[in-house]
Amino acid sequence: MAEYHDVLEELNKHTSLHDKVIAAHKSISETFPFIVRIAITIYDQDTKTLKTYLHSSGDDSPLEHYQVSLDDAPSLKAILDKGLPRIVNNLLTFEEGHHEHSTRIGRQGYAASYTLPMFNNGVFFGFIFFNSDKTDVFTENVLQQIDVYAHLISLTVINELISIQTLAAAVKTTSRITHLRDPETGTHLDRMSRYSRLIATVVADKYNLDDAYIEHIFMFSPLHDIGKISMPDSILLKPGKLDDDEKTIMKTHAAKGREMIDELLENFGLKNIEYIGMLRNIAELHHEAINGTGYPSGMKGNAIPIEARIVAVADVFDALTSARPYKEAWSNEKAIKTLKSLAGETLDQDCVNALLQNMDQVEAIQQQFVENIYG
Repeated sequence: MAEYHDVLEELNKHTSLHDKVIAAHKSISETFPFIVRIAITIYDQDTKTLKTYLHSSGDDSPLEHYQVSLDDAPSLKAILDKGLPRIVNNLLTFEEGHHEHSTRIGRQGYAASYTLPMFNNGVFFGFIFFNSDKTDVFTENVLQQIDVYAHLISLTVINELISIQTLAAAVKTTSRITHLRDPETGTHLDRMSRYSRLIATVVADKYNLDDAYIEHIFMFSPLHDIGKISMPDSILLKPGKLDDDEKTIMKTHAAKGREMIDELLENFGLKNIEYIGMLRNIAELHHEAINGTGYPSGMKGNAIPIEARIVAVADVFDALTSARPYKEAWSNEKAIKTLKSLAGETLDQDCVNALLQNMDQVEAIQQQFVENIYG
C-alpha cells in the first residue's frame, strides 16, 4: 500500500491554536501560493467590538493589538446583515479604504481578501480573513476549496473558546451550589477584565505579548478570585474590616484558587486548554507584591508573572472605585493617587502607567458597565 501524507495532520496534534492556523495556511498555500495570510478576529458581544486574535503571517502583522467597533467597519457589518461572505478582489479600489484597518492592510501590500463570519450554534463570534498578494484571484473554484479550510479553522477556534466558556460556567455553577456570595458584583468582573485587556495591550510590545495572549488575559481574569468560593460567609460577607485572624484565612483564597482550577480542569477534561499556566498564575499570584510583601509566596518584581501583575492593577483599581457593603466608591482621582503611591512598591509600575495613561478608555468602560451593588 502506498504511503500518504496527511497535509492537515497538525490539526490532530496537541499543539497551540496558533500553530494549527499556521499549519492550515501552509497546507492551503501549497495549492494557492497567493494566499499569504490567514487572520482571525474575535467579537465581544458586550461591547460590540472586533479584536485581533490570531494570524499566520509571523511578524508581518499590520493589525497587531487592534480593536474596532463593528459599527465602524460597515463592510464587515454588511457581511452579517446579508449573511454572505465578502470577496474583495482589489483592495486598492475598495470603498472602505479610508478606515484605519483597511489602510493598514493596504500598506502591508495585500491586494485582495476573502472574509467569512464564524458562528457557533447560530451566534456570531468573529471573522476569518484570507489575504492575497495578488488581485482577482478569488474565483468560484478557489473559494470552494478555501471554504473547507475556513470551516475547519473555525471549528478549531470554537473548540478552544468553548473549553474556556465551559470552565467559566463550571466556576459560576460551583459558586451557586455552595450558596456563597462574593460581595463583588458581576460588573466588577466586566470592568476589571477589560482593564486587564487594556493594560496588556499597552505593555504588549515591552513584554512580547501577542493578541492571543492578550485575549486569554481578558478571558481568564474574571476567574482571579475563584478561591473566595471556599471562604466562610462570616469572612466573605463581613460588613466591616477583617481582624488579623480573618485576614490570615482570607489570604488562603489565592492558593485555594489554584487548587480549584486544577481540580476543575481535571474533572471537566480541560487540561489541554491553551495558556492554562496563565490561568493558574492569575488565580494564585494576583496578590503577590513587587516588593515581596504579597502572598502566597512572597515573590518579588519580575519574578511575578506579567499576567498576575496586570490583573493585580486592574483588580485594585476597580476595587477602589467600586462601592462595597463596607465602603463607598472612591473617585477616579482618589484612586489614581493611590495607584501612583503603590506603583513600584506593591503594584507593577508599567502596568499602573498603562492604565493611568489611558483614562479615557477606563472611563468608557466604567460608563458601559455601571456599578450595581445588588449585582
